[in-house]
Amino acid sequence: MEFASSSSSSSSSFLKSEPHFIYDVFINFGGEDIGRRFLSHLHCALLQAQVKTFISEENGQEETKLEEHMRAIAASKIAIIVFSKTYAESNSCLLELEENIECLKTFGQIVLPVFYEIDPLDVRDQTNDFGKALGQTANKSYSGEQLEHALSRWNRALAIASGITGWDLRNFRHDAEFVEVIVNRVQTLLDYKDLVITQFPVGLEFHVEKVIGCIENHSTKVCMIGIWEMVGSGKTTIAKAIYNRIYHLFIGKSFVENLKKVWEPVDRWHLHLQEQFLYDVLKSKFRLQTTWMGRVMIENELSRKKLLIVLDDVNEIGQLQNLCGSHHWFGKGTVIIVTTRDVHLLNRLKLNYVYRMSDMKENESLGCHGFSEAKTRKDLNELVRNVVVYCGGLSLAL
Repeated sequence: MEFASSSSSSSSSFLKSEPHFIYDVFINFGGEDIGRRFLSHLHCALLQAQVKTFISEENGQEETKLEEHMRAIAASKIAIIVFSKTYAESNSCLLELEENIECLKTFGQIVLPVFYEIDPLDVRDQTNDFGKALGQTANKSYSGEQLEHALSRWNRALAIASGITGWDLRNFRHDAEFVEVIVNRVQTLLDYKDLVITQFPVGLEFHVEKVIGCIENHSTKVCMIGIWEMVGSGKTTIAKAIYNRIYHLFIGKSFVENLKKVWEPVDRWHLHLQEQFLYDVLKSKFRLQTTWMGRVMIENELSRKKLLIVLDDVNEIGQLQNLCGSHHWFGKGTVIIVTTRDVHLLNRLKLNYVYRMSDMKENESLGCHGFSEAKTRKDLNELVRNVVVYCGGLSLAL
């Protein structure tokens, strides 16, 4: 366990560099007819909802265009796969589907299958006209062992994608309702809402930059960081500010606030926290019977996902064991931040860093906006300095 120094601050390249996720949604579809109808409405609705979307195009067979699509898939949080009667006629659609499934396995990309005027069973089992089109597409592009391998890969990818919970047009009255339900689900999964923090934070940026610098050093691993200091030092405010700065870089996120106050030593409450935690990340409700079942569910559902998790004001080891019991429960790139006033608890954890919020420098504390002004008037400087010294630089007291 390494203690992070708080002696200096610099802008972190973690935020300045291009995010791993450039797009919110990648749409994979085949067929010009569906592109002019359903897809145009879905794409427009996503853009109106301010969802950054990359939509696959019919001319994706060109090698350069296909390479661009593959990069876009890997840079998207969500993949919407629109299966239709003509989907299997496109070699590029099937290659993109393979990449979607690979991203699902490697970093937990969210895959949402949509069945438009086609039976999901035909996609899953590659039967009827869908199966015939798949075979014809494979025969056009491959032969011999390559043909066999291609069909095997596509069969597997289609079976996996069609086995994921999605939507069937036959269950909706019309396309407009269909589009609305899909867009609402996407918005729920993305959940782009900043946490509310104090209006005039004291010395905030200094600490945010230091902790983000620690995260950057372990961006390819599961990184667990402890933020430690006495009550009133601003640990929760710092954690919220960090969360707001970086949550868009992750597949899912959860901020469990004030665990010390909400935690009760009863099994049902432990289960409630596990259920809420799973809902925060997956936006799906689970009913758990035991905490052991909750731990298994967390590991099974989240082990491939790159997540941002903040556990605020932890004061018992059981709170961590039931929510974040092991690094192996989460995908590479996951960041877990634990705030606490109990350094002995942090010593029991396998943390990458412990960040102690040292007393603020005088010039940071003077930015407390205690007089509802960005800068204190010169005639008040001496008074403000005396107040800062008296409070010991403690945020809550200021």
